[in-house]
Amino acid sequence: MRKIIFTGLGILLIIISIVLSKVIIDSKKTFKPKSEKVVKTVFTEVVENKTIPIVVTANGNLTAKQRVELYAEVQGVFNRSSKLFKEGQSYKQGETIISIDANEYSASVQSAKSNLFNQLTAVMPDLRLDYPDIYSKWQGYLNDFDMSKSTPALPEMTSEKEKFFISGRGILTSYYNVKNLEQRLSKYRIAAPFSGILTEALVTEGTLVRSGQKLGEFINPEIYELEVSISKTYTDLLKVGESVELTNLDDNSKYKGKVTRINGSIDQASQTVKAYIEVDDKNLREGMYLEANLDAKKEENAIEIDRSLLLEGNQIFVVRDSILDIIDVDPVYFSDKRVVLKNVPDGVTIMSKPLIGAYTGMAVKIYSEQPENTKG
Repeated sequence: MRKIIFTGLGILLIIISIVLSKVIIDSKKTFKPKSEKVVKTVFTEVVENKTIPIVVTANGNLTAKQRVELYAEVQGVFNRSSKLFKEGQSYKQGETIISIDANEYSASVQSAKSNLFNQLTAVMPDLRLDYPDIYSKWQGYLNDFDMSKSTPALPEMTSEKEKFFISGRGILTSYYNVKNLEQRLSKYRIAAPFSGILTEALVTEGTLVRSGQKLGEFINPEIYELEVSISKTYTDLLKVGESVELTNLDDNSKYKGKVTRINGSIDQASQTVKAYIEVDDKNLREGMYLEANLDAKKEENAIEIDRSLLLEGNQIFVVRDSILDIIDVDPVYFSDKRVVLKNVPDGVTIMSKPLIGAYTGMAVKIYSEQPENTKG
């Protein structure tokens, strides 16, 4: 009897559990969230075609327009001077930059000049007897002959007899030998061809300088040139004498330059042409990196937008009745960040800033700036 009772209670509990679970399941309600349609906001502008100046951007490093590489043409010991031969040392035009010891060579020049003087002295008695009409001019030349100065030019010989007489005595040979030695003697001193500074010094005073050895570099720090490479598309638009704005990208300093030369050949590798811009400013230094903005041409009936707005296939997004659409455009010039477009109708509303995930037919809302709330 006891087992029967417990068995009955167990079956009853199972039945009650099944009934209760069914009631609970039937009473459960599923709430599905209502999906809201997200409408993204876009920045737009209304197209108004106008004249767009096309500015070609190029860059490069400044180099001195006047530059001289100093080389020794003779051999000798580098003499000391009043100024140290060091980088940054300034010299005025005509001032001695380098002086090489020429005592030995100078003595040989004086010897040759003395030999010429002796030859002239030896022919004077014959000239007085045989050619009295030309004696006076040769006597005057002899009187003006100064061993400490450069040998003056020989008197002009007006007749063949005079030429044969002077040449036959070896005077012409001696004269040109002396002039040759004097010319070489001048190479023992290197003078500044213009006022400037020494940018490179490869020797020091007291050292032996050899013929053909590079001694340093000398520049004019007042006038510089910027070499830039321009696409061949715009070379026919550039003209010598055009003004150019130069920018120092480090501190945004502005300088004015002008195009002085344009290379006549195209670089086969890069298909560019080199143009040279002259600029002078006391704040400039050789090697500075500058960016040049050259006014190439003006494009009529065009607009300029950010390059990121131009899609593949030369298309851009427009907004029509809060729906995105695309139109075909004609890009005519690309810069680093901007692109100039043509064939964009006036009055069309285009996107002015990129929108991530944009597609044709996308519903959008045009952004309109709201006035800032004033704080009390």
